[in-house]
Amino acid sequence: MATRQEALTFTPRTVARSEAELLAGATERGALSHADSKSGARMERVVIDGEPYVAKWLSFDDDWTMRCVGDLGCKTLQLWEYGILDALPDCINQPVVGCAHDPGIGPGGKQTIVLMRDISAWTVPEGDQPIPLPQHLGFLDHMAQMQARFWGFEDRFGLTPMPNRYMESSPWMIETEAALGSDAVIPPLMGRGWDLLPGLAPGLAKIVMPLARDPSSLIDAYGDTPTTLLHGNWKLGNLGTDDAGRTVLFDWEAPGAAPGCVEFAWYLCLNAARLPQSKEDATREYRAALERHGIDTAAWFEHQLQLALLGAMVQFGWEKALGGRGPELEWWEQRVVEGARHLS
Repeated sequence: MATRQEALTFTPRTVARSEAELLAGATERGALSHADSKSGARMERVVIDGEPYVAKWLSFDDDWTMRCVGDLGCKTLQLWEYGILDALPDCINQPVVGCAHDPGIGPGGKQTIVLMRDISAWTVPEGDQPIPLPQHLGFLDHMAQMQARFWGFEDRFGLTPMPNRYMESSPWMIETEAALGSDAVIPPLMGRGWDLLPGLAPGLAKIVMPLARDPSSLIDAYGDTPTTLLHGNWKLGNLGTDDAGRTVLFDWEAPGAAPGCVEFAWYLCLNAARLPQSKEDATREYRAALERHGIDTAAWFEHQLQLALLGAMVQFGWEKALGGRGPELEWWEQRVVEGARHLS
């Protein structure tokens, strides 16, 4: 039987040859900062034909988040160029309207400029308060709907490989950023968290920290469980809900083929403080949404989920350690033990 990917049609998009071509007709331009953006990428607010846009400059040399996933060619540009963004289901509102190559300091003397519709009015407000339950349930449903659309996705486009996904907060990356003299704020915080973890949760650290340097046994354990297209950073800072109830989804910094539960576990882990329901209830909602959108989960879901929850600590064990010992870290410690049973 044909996979869903084979039923999709990807129509290539044109890439502008320069910043001038991409931003032609701009009548206003101004620097833009965003409190939730930690990559260091330059951004501008741009007005073209009376409509507001945001332009973002992406370069391997300037953006540590690109370096940490080995993004040499700009994954957002690839999604645009190959027409993958156009194949998203209607429930997803992605704002990219154009991309350009331009001379820069990145590998090969190039940087990428991404032009997006200004969707700031719809993004999740910053803060510590739980998001509304209907919005959270919408995010889970639309995540599942997007995954169902790309069910069986195989990467023919050079997107983010699975090992890169699990090594983006690895001690290797932290050491490399330090050796480069990087002024990025987050990598040193990661290092501090990894240093704290063994004292706070020695059982978790014993399992997770070797995987943070070599995740191959974790990746192998997924076996032939199904894959789909992942956005790669389904955090509230990259999400919103538009006037039509669609999920606004931006900053596609680590897209690629991977088990769908990996995206869900990331969402559950990184947004834990602002979720309006328990992790167990959110898991049931996500699984029900997959079923609702035509995915039979009986044969593989529990296996894939347990590995993905373990994998979330390979990605964010350092972050939970910075929060100290408590119910959150203890919950994840139990999930790590459960997931580790699947490792050879």
